[in-house]
Amino acid sequence: MRKRPLSVTLISWLLIVVGAGGFVAHFYEAFKRHSLASDDVLVLAISLAAVVGGAFMLRGKNWARWLSIAWIALHVVVSYFHSMPEVAVHALFLVVFAVALFRPAANEFFRGLSPNRE
Repeated sequence: MRKRPLSVTLISWLLIVVGAGGFVAHFYEAFKRHSLASDDVLVLAISLAAVVGGAFMLRGKNWARWLSIAWIALHVVVSYFHSMPEVAVHALFLVVFAVALFRPAANEFFRGLSPNRE
């Protein structure tokens, strides 16, 4: 059995927690307004994408790694409409995600190779 790198585990769980928390928070806000706008649906779908990406990365699915990179990259783009410090924080997270998820050990994990195999 292939060993999952700690960085993949940590990022996966971070995505699951942040995605689930975002989903609950945004759903609660929409519930309080007694309406669900189209942008609410989009935000809820993006939150679910984080949960799905994190859960399937734990299982070693390569597409989930790319979904997770796309998820944080989307946050970099969206943060341009808020503030430059927010852009910087999201860009930093994007770099951390990319470095951690594309290290050689992570590449082997997502390819399904044994870490000791050459």
